[in-house]
Amino acid sequence: MRTSRDRIITTHTGSLPRTQALSKLLVQREQGRAIDGAEFDRQVAECLDGVIRGQLDAGLDSINNGEVPRVGFSTYVTERMTGFGGEGRRKPALDMQRFPGYAAHMARQIGVSEDLAKVWNTPLAQRAVQYDPTLAGVNAELASFSTALAGGAQPAETFMTAASPGVVTTTMLRADDNPDYPTDRDYVLAVAREMKREYEAIVAAGHVLQLDAPDLAMERVIMFGDADLGTFLERVELHVEAINLALENIPADRVRLHVCWGNWQGPHQDDVPVAELLPILYRAKVGALSIPLGNPRHEHETVSFKTHPLPDHMLLLPGVIDVTTNYLEHPEVVANRICASVEAVGDRERIVAGTDCGFGTFASYEFVAQDVAWAKLKALSEGAAIATRRLWG
Repeated sequence: MRTSRDRIITTHTGSLPRTQALSKLLVQREQGRAIDGAEFDRQVAECLDGVIRGQLDAGLDSINNGEVPRVGFSTYVTERMTGFGGEGRRKPALDMQRFPGYAAHMARQIGVSEDLAKVWNTPLAQRAVQYDPTLAGVNAELASFSTALAGGAQPAETFMTAASPGVVTTTMLRADDNPDYPTDRDYVLAVAREMKREYEAIVAAGHVLQLDAPDLAMERVIMFGDADLGTFLERVELHVEAINLALENIPADRVRLHVCWGNWQGPHQDDVPVAELLPILYRAKVGALSIPLGNPRHEHETVSFKTHPLPDHMLLLPGVIDVTTNYLEHPEVVANRICASVEAVGDRERIVAGTDCGFGTFASYEFVAQDVAWAKLKALSEGAAIATRRLWG
């Protein structure tokens, strides 16, 4: 992975705004409705060209495909793996339980359920899961990204995201009567063994792999909302074990790990402190850690990297842009956040400025206007330039 050797370099977390036409097709396909395959491919290609151009115009150094061919950052795996079916029901986040007025507000803002991607009503793991041995899905996504990149300027670095074993298993829950997985541990490790095929394909294609693992923090307020902290941290340890199993053939310096508390614009008052997580996260066989530090609930936790020093082999990708509001960060604020991370880590070269999370984690669930999202990424680059002048003189 690139480091900030001569200046603060920039990236983002993964998902970027899709066109309305593509979002609609993605949701229709997920719901099993017939769509025009040629039109879908055309919409993907058009959207891909737009997000690549947008990232380069914003001045980002490490870019991706914006996850535009996927209906959701985690649920896309049900299109590439067998064993899922039916419909589960995830617990509501503690935000929704403690603030019913907020829950009603969100329901009005999100809109009609039949027009939405599956987030809380995802399929269940009913039998043993198996990744498509032909790798057709990931290969098609890699090919479309390669084609789009060939048409213009080349970025300094490319990455591609993939769902972590933990987020797959906490999003698509294990059916109680699944005969192949008597325990959640069996399910988690099985998913790790299957998803490693996708991870290795991404790295073999020349991209940095980003594992999306919001489960390592977010599930404290969902699956483990009524459990004690110790029980939740035991599950975090299992998920890190699964990550390491899946990454056994990939060099750590080709992998970055994204951990977050969920990117809904809610109170987040029950989020687990990052200081509780860092000792476990540092066990992951990865070369970089992406953590949201650009929002009003977690910005203060930058100092946790002083009390829990980042391992020497790891980079920190601090989120310095909030992706849940339409407030446009001033570049000076962005620079302040970057410099705070440099001070906490003690090494400017190991800081890569990023965003808190994605701008379109699920098709149809975008909360930031597209033009504002692109302006935020431009502010990220402008803030990195200011921080560079401060840090390098």
